[in-house]
Amino acid sequence: MKPIRIVLAGQPNVGKSSLINSMTSSRLKVGNFSGVTVEKSEVCFEHHCHILELVDLPGTYSIEGFSQEEKVAKDYLQKEDYDVIINVIDSTHLTRNLLLTLELQNLNKKMVIALNMIDEAHKEGINLDIAQIEALTGIPTIAVSANTKEGIDELLELVHDTHNAKRAKSNITYNDSIEEELYTLTKFFDDKNFKYKDLNSREMAIKTLIKDEKFYKEIHDNPTHMELQPLVLKSLNKIYTYFESEDIEDIKMQEYNSIARGIRAETVTTDSKKQPKMFTKKIDMVLINKIVGIPIFLFLMWGLFQLTFELGALPMDYIDAGFGWLGDTVGQSISHEGLRSLIVDGIIAGVGAVVMFLPNIIILYIGIALLETTGYMSRVAFLLDGFFHKFGLHGKSFIPLVTGFGCSVPAYMATRTLKNEKDRLITLFIIGFMSCGAKLPVYVLFVGAFFGPEEAGNILFYIYIAGALLGLVMAKILRVVVFKGKDEPFVMEMPKYRLPSLKLIYTIVFQKAYSYVKKAGTFILAATILIWFASNYPKSDTDNKLVQLENSYLGQIGKASEPFFAPLGFDWRLSVALETGLAAKEVVVATLGILYNVGDDVDETSDKLLRELKKQIPFASAVAFIVFVMIYLPCFAASMVFAKEAGGYKYLAYLFVFTTAVAWIMSFIAYRIAL
Repeated sequence: MKPIRIVLAGQPNVGKSSLINSMTSSRLKVGNFSGVTVEKSEVCFEHHCHILELVDLPGTYSIEGFSQEEKVAKDYLQKEDYDVIINVIDSTHLTRNLLLTLELQNLNKKMVIALNMIDEAHKEGINLDIAQIEALTGIPTIAVSANTKEGIDELLELVHDTHNAKRAKSNITYNDSIEEELYTLTKFFDDKNFKYKDLNSREMAIKTLIKDEKFYKEIHDNPTHMELQPLVLKSLNKIYTYFESEDIEDIKMQEYNSIARGIRAETVTTDSKKQPKMFTKKIDMVLINKIVGIPIFLFLMWGLFQLTFELGALPMDYIDAGFGWLGDTVGQSISHEGLRSLIVDGIIAGVGAVVMFLPNIIILYIGIALLETTGYMSRVAFLLDGFFHKFGLHGKSFIPLVTGFGCSVPAYMATRTLKNEKDRLITLFIIGFMSCGAKLPVYVLFVGAFFGPEEAGNILFYIYIAGALLGLVMAKILRVVVFKGKDEPFVMEMPKYRLPSLKLIYTIVFQKAYSYVKKAGTFILAATILIWFASNYPKSDTDNKLVQLENSYLGQIGKASEPFFAPLGFDWRLSVALETGLAAKEVVVATLGILYNVGDDVDETSDKLLRELKKQIPFASAVAFIVFVMIYLPCFAASMVFAKEAGGYKYLAYLFVFTTAVAWIMSFIAYRIAL
């Protein structure tokens, strides 16, 4: 049986992704800020012996918008093959959400309205007449709550019924002047017995008046087209005269606004005994205050990094000791020296050096997820807009930039929320300055080795803030020198504050942690085997491990690139670690674990690698190394996504030159200062 393909469309923050989670128990990332779904996501599941394919489109205020995410939604809705649209609406903001509903209705597809967040509407004393909404729009409508799962089963039943039934015709009534012209054109189509797909004469008349390009193109060769043209021009001129405008898009939006307000007036009542809560407004008076707002944000970020280091350090020793025990145990059972070295020194040591930082990663992701899901991140974007504009950035740039603290891949994709191409490119070029989660193990390793435990949390915070501030400076330089142009005004929805869902937090953090462990067990595992091989071959006639490393393939690569890095205080091993980090930043730690765990005097305590780094690397070189890692090109996967989002591989070449030059210069300065 053919699957039923269902598209979820709605404005930002209406809970589309949450609704999918409620319907399918899937693990789509969900957040309470704009730009979460930056490309279409698909989920497949079975319901009543049918396979349902759900497609979650980016949140969009209009399918005629110009941002990258709006284009993704428009292209899919207009060009792809699907069976039913679920138009997800925020029940507490009916008028605004209906504007998109009216646009979707003109696509003439089978559609269902899901009035989401009905539980919140009831708490605010908002009562909706569901039957009347359905009668006025002609669209099957149901109230649901993704949070409480109210109406979820009924929604799926309604989707089945809508799919099996004939497409419902629109009941929308327009302004009298427009209705007169619709009557004239409808009569023309009836008299000519004109047929187009499954559209009735009124629907064809509407498409004619709103200048639907696809409809015009497909009827152009019809013999009646010549008779239709003068009639359309006459009707449009009458409408232009009435509205005192010749912009049909502006007239259409005026009508949609009037219709949406009318539907709300006839279908929504409020309970005077239940006053809307002023909770959001009271908190905003503090959190987005011009004086204390930014210090509060910085304090929250400082606290997050303190927790990341302090709490993350507790299980690190146990994980490291566990891998040390595993290496000893496995090593004792393998007699072949080469195989033992591969498994113990290569695989177990390399993967263990990465996995030991998993607690830090989890704590960081929990903190970011809490800020996202409560609605705080959108406030920070608003708060920083004026500050960002001084550096040539848009306030909405904050969303992809803060996403970059987690992973650069979704951060690059989140730039689609920016409509201006120059704003997008500037944001894309500086996302790498926001240290992603993959860089955290490198920072924790070096901070733990070269700074005391009481300073570690502060140093970690300074590293992240320094990267962000440097990114802003680079944004200003790019705006002045390369991407010249006027700034776009800041327009962004402020979602309500919501208590974080433990299930949602768990879902987000589990996905990130699983992805990290999966990478350690696959990509990083393969990289550590390759690094081990390159560091052990060709074999030298010596028992000195350091000499063996210097003469190996890895040593030869490091020696060749050492002159470039020498002014920064890096030896060939640090140079190699940076180069392997181009594949994935976690590999930097694995490389260091293999290259610096040499010598017979290395003990087996939990901090053996930290001791070796502190013993063999000068402090100034360590500082320069941290700075270089903070700035240079992101991992291979992120680089590919950057090229796609920026518009070509030439931009990736520019990014490589840009980040490498800035990283080298800033590392050189840091090295000289730290000497």
